[in-house]
Amino acid sequence: MKKLIYVLVAVVALAVAFVGWRMTMSPPDDLDLARSKPTQAGTFVVAVGPESEPLLQGPLHSWIVTVTTPAGAPVDDATISVDGGMPQHGHGLPTAPAVTAALGEGRYRIEGVRFNMGGWWELKLAIAAGGASDAVTFNLVM
Repeated sequence: MKKLIYVLVAVVALAVAFVGWRMTMSPPDDLDLARSKPTQAGTFVVAVGPESEPLLQGPLHSWIVTVTTPAGAPVDDATISVDGGMPQHGHGLPTAPAVTAALGEGRYRIEGVRFNMGGWWELKLAIAAGGASDAVTFNLVM
């Protein structure tokens, strides 16, 4: 029984050390920090930005997402779901952000975004409109 306890303690210690090591890693040097880009399949072009600057760690933020066609026409009938997290830490967002308003001209307000610690964050958007769906991921460093 003592051997099993020692093995379990060793496994937990290794797991904690691994997580601690991952949490102190710097984001990749070639991380794409663009705030405007095409979706994965090129169905839409999406731009994101906080509704107010500066972007601070801790408080809730509202973000504006602009969705257009590749030709630049606004997409006003989109359904957008929000996900994300910290890839190096292995956890998702600490809140459940959601679209709260369609502002017209392909613009949508997302509320409830919080980055509760420094590091590399991903903001993932799944977009459906006009019978098509696609996704895009934005990288942010706090």
